[in-house]
Order: sequence, then C-alpha cells, then structure tokens
Amino acid sequence: MLQNYFKIAWRNLAREKGYAFINIAGLAIGMAAAMLIFLWIQNELAFDRFYPKTKRLFQVYNRDIIGDKPQVWGATPAPLAPALIQDYPEVEDAARYRSTNLLLAANDKFLNIEGCFADPGFLNLFDLPLHAGNRDKALAENSNIIITRSLAEKLFGTTDVLGKTIRIERKDNLMITAVLDNIPSNSSFKAIEYILPWNYSVALGWTNDNWNNNNYYTYVLLDQKANAAAVNDKIKHATVSHLKGIMKDPSHREIFLNPADKWHLYSKEENGQLVDGRIVTVRLFGIIAAFILLIACVNFINLSTARSDKRAKEVGIRKVAGAPKLTLVFQFISESVILSFLAGIVAFAIVWAFIPSFNTLINTQLSPDFTSFSFLLPAFAFVLLTGIFAGSYPAFFLANFQPLKVMKGTYKSARNSFSPRKGLVVLQFTFAIILIISTLIIKQQISHAQNRNSGYDKNNLIFSYLQGNLSEHYAPLQQELLESGAVSSISKSIGPITQMNTRQWGVSWPGSTQKDKDQEFVPFGTDIDFLKTNGVKLVAGREIDIRKYPSDSLALMLNESAVKAMRLNDPIGVKVKFSGKEWNVVGVVKDFIFASPYDKVNPVLVYGPARDLPWTSMRLNPAKTTAKNLEIVHTIFKKHNPEYPFEYTFADESYQAKFAEEQRTSKLTGIFTGLTIFISCLGLFGLAAFSAQQRTKEIGVRKVLGASVASIIQMLSTEFVKLVLIAFFVALPIAWYAMDQWLKDYNYRILIEWHVFAITLLLTIMLVLVTVTFQAINAALMNPVKSLKVD
Repeated sequence: MLQNYFKIAWRNLAREKGYAFINIAGLAIGMAAAMLIFLWIQNELAFDRFYPKTKRLFQVYNRDIIGDKPQVWGATPAPLAPALIQDYPEVEDAARYRSTNLLLAANDKFLNIEGCFADPGFLNLFDLPLHAGNRDKALAENSNIIITRSLAEKLFGTTDVLGKTIRIERKDNLMITAVLDNIPSNSSFKAIEYILPWNYSVALGWTNDNWNNNNYYTYVLLDQKANAAAVNDKIKHATVSHLKGIMKDPSHREIFLNPADKWHLYSKEENGQLVDGRIVTVRLFGIIAAFILLIACVNFINLSTARSDKRAKEVGIRKVAGAPKLTLVFQFISESVILSFLAGIVAFAIVWAFIPSFNTLINTQLSPDFTSFSFLLPAFAFVLLTGIFAGSYPAFFLANFQPLKVMKGTYKSARNSFSPRKGLVVLQFTFAIILIISTLIIKQQISHAQNRNSGYDKNNLIFSYLQGNLSEHYAPLQQELLESGAVSSISKSIGPITQMNTRQWGVSWPGSTQKDKDQEFVPFGTDIDFLKTNGVKLVAGREIDIRKYPSDSLALMLNESAVKAMRLNDPIGVKVKFSGKEWNVVGVVKDFIFASPYDKVNPVLVYGPARDLPWTSMRLNPAKTTAKNLEIVHTIFKKHNPEYPFEYTFADESYQAKFAEEQRTSKLTGIFTGLTIFISCLGLFGLAAFSAQQRTKEIGVRKVLGASVASIIQMLSTEFVKLVLIAFFVALPIAWYAMDQWLKDYNYRILIEWHVFAITLLLTIMLVLVTVTFQAINAALMNPVKSLKVD
C-alpha cells in the first residue's frame, strides 16, 4: 500500500512537470536560504560556549557613574585576578589577559603576529586543546611560549616544534613548551597565535599594578557549587578599598561577572548594563529564515489548492471506491514529502556550492560536514517536517471534497472575495514588502553616515606603527621620507586619527566645576604638522609645532566640541590640567570623527609630545602613483628597521571598516529580500498560470464579444495587484515600527521619509505586473476557437 501511494505520487508529479518545477525550485531556494542562515545562527550561538567549563566562566567588568551616567567597561586592573583568588573561595581560578602584537623570528623568518600575555590559569580556564606539550608546565617560566599549529607551520614548516626557540622583538629567546590546536573562529581568542607568560610582561616593565589602571582583562572560573549571583553581590566592592587615596570618591565603583555565554551576543552597553547587541541581528535573521521557508511553503499550498479542480474527480472516485479520508490525506502528504526531498537535494547542492561565498560575505568560516550523522539527521528532519508542513493544508483541503458534488460537476473552487489562498498571497508579499523597506532604510542610513564629513582628508593618508628602533631613529626616518618625494607631510601621533585610543576624565580648566571632572574627553597626542598631514582645519590660534616652539611639548589644541564642553569664549591661552600636567591651549580645530560615524563627535584634546607617540601618519605625494610611493616608503622603513616588516593602513580603508557590520547586515538583508521576492513571484507566476487556465473559456467568450487584449490583461492582473496593495498597507506600519526601533541605536541617523514607502509600492507592483502579465498575454492571445473547445 505504501509503495502504491508513493508510485501514484511520483506519477502525478511527473505528469505536472511545470507545477513540480515551480514547487521544487521555490522550496529548494527557500530551504537553502534557511539552511545558510541557520548554520550562521548555530555558529553565533556557539560563540564562546564550546569550552568544557563555559557555564563557570566569567569575565570581570567595571561599573561606575561617570558624568551622572552609569557606564561599564571590560578592562580591569592587573592586581584584581590574584586578589579574587586569595580573598574569595568561590573563585576556583582566575587569569589576567592582555593582547599584544610582537615580532617573532625563527629560521630567518620574521612575522608580526597577534598574541597575548596570560597567567598560567588561562589554560585551565579555557581548556584550549593542545596538539603537543604539558598544559600544567607550559607557562611556568618567563622563557616559555605557547604557539598554535598554524604559527608553527609558518615559522618552522612543521608542528613538531617542542623545545625549539623563538626570538621575541630581536632580544629574548623563548622556548616552545606547547603547541595549541588552531583556535576555532567562534572564540573570542580566535586572533591569537601565541601565549606568553604574564610574568614575562612584568619583567619587561609592560605591566602597571596601579589599581586605577584598567588596561587588562580578568577572567575567572567559579567553583562548581558557587552561585554566580551570590558571588557577584559578594565581590561587588572588591576594588573600592584599593582605590581609596587613588580616586577621590571610589564609592560608586563596582565590579561584576559577565558569563561567557553572553560575551559575544550581549555586548551593548545601556545605562550601566550589558544588554542585547549582536543577539538582535541573530533574532532578525532567524525570523527572516523562518519567513523565507514559510513563503516557500505558502507557494506549495497555493499551487496545490489552485490545482484542486484537476484532482477533484480523482478524490471523488477514490471516496466512492471506499477510500477513507486519512488514506487520501496520507497520499497527498506523501506527494508533498517526495517533492520536499527532491527540493532538499537541490537545496543541499546550493548550500554546498555557495557556502564559500557566504563565508566571505559574513566574514567567518562555516564548514558543515555534509556526511556526518550530526548534520544528516537534523537535515533529514528539516526536509521531512517542511514537506509535512507544506502538504498538510492541501492534503486536508483535497480530502474534504464531497464525492456527490464532484461527480455531478457542481464542485468548483470558487473565486471568493477573499479566499485562504488570497490570504496566503497577502502574507507572502507582506513579508517581502517589509524586507524591501528595511533594505532601503538600512542602505540610506549607511549612505547617510558615509557621506558625513569626517573632518579630515582620507585620501593618500597612511598610518604605520613605529616598531623596533624606529621611535629612537625617527628624526632621520622622517627626514629621508620627506626628501624622497614619496611623502609630502609626516606627523607623529599617539595613534591613527581613525580610531579612539583612550578616554580622559578629571580634566579641569578656569571656571570648571567638580561635575566637569566627569566630562569625557578623547586625548590625542602629536608633535608637528598634524593639520597638514591629516587635513584637519584650524579654526583659531595655531597648531602644535615642537620644532618652532620647544615649549609645545605641553601645548594643547581643542576641537570645537571640547570648546563647547568647556564653555570657553576665548580658549587661546587657557590653562588646562589633566594627567598631572598643565597644558597651554594654542589652537582650536574643526571637529573630526574619531569613533563611530553614527555617533556624535567627541570633545578632543590634541596635546603635544609630552608622552610617547608610537605611530606615524604620512601623506603620500599625489603627484606620484600610490604603488611608487609605497615602494619608496617601504625601502626607507626597511633601511632603518630591517628585521621588521613594513606594515601600514590606509585611512580611507580604516574609516570604511567602521561601516563593515552595517554593510554586512545590508548585504544579507538585500540578498534574502531578493530571494523572498523571487520565491513569491515564482509562486505568483504559477498561480497566474492556473488562474488563466481556469478562465480559458471566459477569456474566449470575451474575445468573441470584442474584448481587447489589453482589457483581458487588465482583468487577469487586477486581482493580484489588489492583493499586493492589501499586503502593502499591512506591511507599512510593521516596517516603519521595526526600522524606527533599529535607528534608535544611532545618534547620527536618518528620518524615515514617505518616498521609501512609495518606491517600495511602485517596485512591488511592477514586479507583480511583470510576473502576471506574461501569463495574461499568453491567455489573451489564445485563439478563441481553441479556448471554447477546451473541456
């Protein structure tokens, strides 16, 4: 019996090849899109959750009230980890962590590689899998180093490297005591390729044990019996006693534990709490995946019920012959399942073919094993459930036909004013319209921020970190670069102008109040030619020039936002105090964007070279090609620093990177919007074909009576356009509300304007008309003699 059902189902599908193709194509594309999104969601949800002790792992965060506003940050003081282990028995282990980027040398190979300094407990906390070595002794001595398999292959060409040495920063030889398996891409530590002992950082003098120096990360492992909420309450004021005498009022300073399973998805700061963040994007695309699959299933339902007239006699005969309703239901669902599995095979092929491109788009590495049981079982269940879901309504719909009416020919699938089929079409296009509106608004917001004046000239501007001895030999390096003609201007700085390096509080000036000490500023150090090199405009006074004015090591320039924050009418000559020094304001510059282009401009303090300035900014000569300029600059850098690779960043690329997350969301939304529209139009194409087929005789009669081709096309198209209009007015408030909530996260944002909705409406109607008109024209051009002969 079962074999017979599947044989009949296969024959029905083979007989209706056009119907089968539309359904398989729609389901396959819907399944493939949903699979890709679900694979990405699975990867996001597994971020930092695969460690054996994840449930007991936490990062320590700071919380304080700054400028009457609660704020949180993840950096902590260096002495915190040992203090937590010593003073709180609930803390089983703790480790300090600090990322670094050092020159590693071995076998005449020199690589600038990202790594970290960490306490020995770091390996115990995260249980990162070792390829070779002893976990307990790997970081026991200052002369030890742990490297990943990939770094071992880069430096030595093999992973058999235990006992070999690596030279660090051209001075210290460290012995490899362990080799890590490559860290998964869904780990917060995916970028590091080596681990150095924390005490090595101390020996180098790179660690500050001041309790108010928050430049390090602290991770803790709680005891198995410990209650995280109770521990949080207990350790809340652990740093307060150590900050007395260092901070004027440390009573508001707190620490708290942030669980590992929330590091990646819940990182947004809001009113002193860590809330949502990336989880919003995960939820958004989860909804998109579900609706794309739903739309594909709706296509199947619509096309199956549209074909009901063709299956009516078959149902009537089977019922008269004694077939029970459940038997018919099973037969029709079996057809749906067969079609679903055929679509599933096509979907797997699509996923396999497109996953490399998808990985590039989402900037991660999804690598599902299509042959593993852990993949095949969920995939089988996914395809089966899709088939059952898509086929259930049509199955019960067809099985409910009454034999008497069917055999008399009185049964017709009436064109009601609003049938369930029409409701499903409205549902399809409602979601498609919401996605179109969302895509347009996201693109507008990105364009709005990209077109914002950055306040500096990004063209031909590059940055380079002064590694090795370059800081000590900066003067001859600077002179040679300018004399070479490759560089028209050069300036030393605390960092690139495209990124915010640190923040400054406790700033005072004449007329400032105690409350003003909570005002946040961004300090940025430079020496000479800051304006010329970066293309920043001077508003008043002069710029810092340590060559012309030796006292400018304590000179200060304010941006316009800083002048406003300080309430200064005439800032030139004002004395400003911060970092234990008194600075003299010599100039005011126009606002420029340090942080996110979506945020308001920060008050900036551009100070003279009283501190170390480890970066250089260079304006390349526009009269020469960029390639030629870089070739010359590379040669000069290598001359002064032969063992270090010349590494640089273009300002325009660095600035553009600020839009990466939004652009990725925009591209993904755009792609899935296109797929949604395609699947919806594919279903509409099939419905239009069946609608034209059902009305063949009516069209023939109308043509005999003198109806024009245009009037027939209008007749067949109007019904679908009405459904789209209904969908538009349902989608409009939903899309507006969703996008308004999304835009609230941006200080520098667009206003949602009416033309977005007008464009969406026109675009959707055009798509529907193009889809439907093809079938309408075919029907309208049919010879009425043939039309009226159709049974």
